[in-house]
Amino acid sequence: MRILLFTGKGGVGKSTIASGTAALAAAEGHRTLVLSTDAAHSLADAFGTPVGPEPTRVADNLYVQQVDAQLRFEQSWAEIQRYLLSVLDTAGVDPVAAEELTVIPGAEEVLALLELRLHALSDEWDLIVVDCAPTAETLRLLALPEALGWYMQRVFPVQQRVVKALRPVLTRAAGVPMPDGSVFDAVRTLHAELDEVRTLLSGTESSVRIVLTPEAVVLAEARRAYTTLSLFGYRVDGVVANRVFPSDGADDWRAGWVMAQDEVLAQVEESFAGLPLWRSEYRASEPVGVDALTGMAQELYAGTDPLATTGVRSPFEVITVKSGVQLRLRLPFVTRDQVDLARSGDDLVVTVGSYRRLLSLPQSLARMSVTGARVDDDGVLRVSFRDATEHAG
Repeated sequence: MRILLFTGKGGVGKSTIASGTAALAAAEGHRTLVLSTDAAHSLADAFGTPVGPEPTRVADNLYVQQVDAQLRFEQSWAEIQRYLLSVLDTAGVDPVAAEELTVIPGAEEVLALLELRLHALSDEWDLIVVDCAPTAETLRLLALPEALGWYMQRVFPVQQRVVKALRPVLTRAAGVPMPDGSVFDAVRTLHAELDEVRTLLSGTESSVRIVLTPEAVVLAEARRAYTTLSLFGYRVDGVVANRVFPSDGADDWRAGWVMAQDEVLAQVEESFAGLPLWRSEYRASEPVGVDALTGMAQELYAGTDPLATTGVRSPFEVITVKSGVQLRLRLPFVTRDQVDLARSGDDLVVTVGSYRRLLSLPQSLARMSVTGARVDDDGVLRVSFRDATEHAG
């Protein structure tokens, strides 16, 4: 099963491109589902038909769903929220304020990904297209499963044992109720499901496609997104340049726009060298409906396979070298002074800008010592490991 995620800066036409790609795949016979995890759902507008929280058939092989993030949030967060509300109630916090405090910003969008997991397990689809939230929200969404996994492996077991053994004492000492088993079970279940989502999205049949318009500010955000997606181990399989002015028959005013866009498009080609770059021309009106979306996608992909995974590499790999073992992480556009690296037990802590990844080392590397690290001119972080006993000798 193929999973294809579309992301990009707000307003670049991401939903339209995602919908068109799905419509084309369905027309070619693939059982296709389009999911929106964006709180500002646009799929109903793109397809020109009402779309609900359950898969809605809009054409042969094509179903659309705007995930009810609030419902998902209530199902997966309810037990944890009830405990947090009881703590705040004991502390005398106003109930309305407490309700707001127990809702994590962005959590609804993150939990919407759990719907993706259910559909992937159902085996009903050949392709799931995900219309993601704008870039910043998407990056936060995709980073959470691994961050929660680190907590579950390192902190959660100890915390659970301590609370279980000392709950009466802690409750009296702290003056607030300690979590019981149902809260820990809810956290464990949430982690397990999100971990499955991460496995799905970082697998060989999943990839992210970045949508942009030929503007310098939009390109800058697309470049940052490529870096951060690579940091967290997600494959980027191509870039869609949307709303490109056609160069033929342009008057003086439009010719100026064409020249400006050409300059940015040249930078796009240079920035994303090695990745497919698809261009969609600016239209007098947005394509709405299955037929219009399919036609747009046919022009966009121009006979190429929109679902191809050929040549899409994982940004993360571990290889054997003469001096030992080397971990390699591709970080496009990053220079050595932008990367901070630290070792914490069995984890590597990689920081790029405002994003930090706690990278749990494979068991084969966890018992080794780090002997060196560098960022090459091509933006590849290379961390060298060697057997600790051998290194000591």
